[in-house]
Amino acid sequence: MLVTLIPLFDEEMSVRAYSLFSQKQNFLLNPSLQGTGVNDGASNITGLEVIQSMDLDTLSSEKEIFVPVNSISVFSESLEQDRAMRNRLVLLMDNSVLPQTIYIERLCRLKDMGYKLAIRKLPVQQFEAYREILRLVDYILLDHKKIDISKARIYFSKVYPEVKLCAGNIQTQEIFEELKAEGGYQLYEGEFYRMPVTRGQTQVAPLKVNYIELLNMVNGDDFELTKAADVIGRDTALVISLLKMVNRMSVNSEITSIRHAAAMLGQRELKKWINAAVAGRLYADKPNEITRLSLLRAKFAENLAPAFEKGAQAQELFLMGLFSVLDLILDQPMEEALHLVKVSKDIRDALVNRTGEFAQVLEFLLSYESADWQEISRVMILKKIDMNQVYEAYIQSLQWYRELYIG
Repeated sequence: MLVTLIPLFDEEMSVRAYSLFSQKQNFLLNPSLQGTGVNDGASNITGLEVIQSMDLDTLSSEKEIFVPVNSISVFSESLEQDRAMRNRLVLLMDNSVLPQTIYIERLCRLKDMGYKLAIRKLPVQQFEAYREILRLVDYILLDHKKIDISKARIYFSKVYPEVKLCAGNIQTQEIFEELKAEGGYQLYEGEFYRMPVTRGQTQVAPLKVNYIELLNMVNGDDFELTKAADVIGRDTALVISLLKMVNRMSVNSEITSIRHAAAMLGQRELKKWINAAVAGRLYADKPNEITRLSLLRAKFAENLAPAFEKGAQAQELFLMGLFSVLDLILDQPMEEALHLVKVSKDIRDALVNRTGEFAQVLEFLLSYESADWQEISRVMILKKIDMNQVYEAYIQSLQWYRELYIG
């Protein structure tokens, strides 16, 4: 199975929910899947299978999760189970769910069971025909690229004032700001939050310089633990994070100093911890999803190393993923941002030019985030990568992030 989470933001760029997109079979080896995009079984809801197979908070801590359903899977018996998670799930319908009695009665039943409902791909010319369904939904997703969502917003705000509107498929920060200024949208979805800048500022904030110094130090040829500990000691938040990490590893040992804590971790583990923890501090003034995106990319790339026959370069792939949003963090074009940190030529080529031996792994990460299952399937066939290997690599990344960053 393939699965990915796509964030939904509010006006403050805080994540309020995730859409869970999944694919159970290879897209290209199963042509019948084309056109469905997210559901490959007649009555199966693969998103629910993913949720039922793990702790829900591993996917999304306390946030709602939108799970796609179609005209057949909306009748799935699996929706009758797992009452505990119904208050966190939003069933995301497409336009295959028709404004007919059989569907309306089923949706009423699902609402009575505690599910929230959302609809997307709603034909503009059929707004009125869908009146009975629209009275039941909690969210309407409007595709910015396919319809005039400003006119749609005016219509829905007047006719269905209780329904929350999501502006979807937003490509740039400029479009996001324009839609936000209009008002009336509760959620925003698209690539806008991870789009690189085209020109940068001339200076980097002093605190970020400190973090970059630490990253450069531990990613050098052979760094000294004591020097790294001294730099960590300049930031209280990093010190607290380090002590928590060491305490989890050595419950019965007393920590006498920051240098002692660093020594207990050892050079290899300290390097891994610094690369992840410092990333969180570097991104403190950015949307929290940027931190999550960077760390998940890093761990996902590391986990995928064997699949791409680059097991010996797993740590480099981790750094590539970690620094793949460095342009967003430092408000500078990627080429300028990478001048501030020590990275290998392979990492630089991939991030700046999309060339070199790491480029294919990076493109795989980006396609996976966007649920581009056709491209993912193509690469898996060419590289003879097993789908379960990809799934496990991603799920382990989610689990690692939760343990590291949330608790």
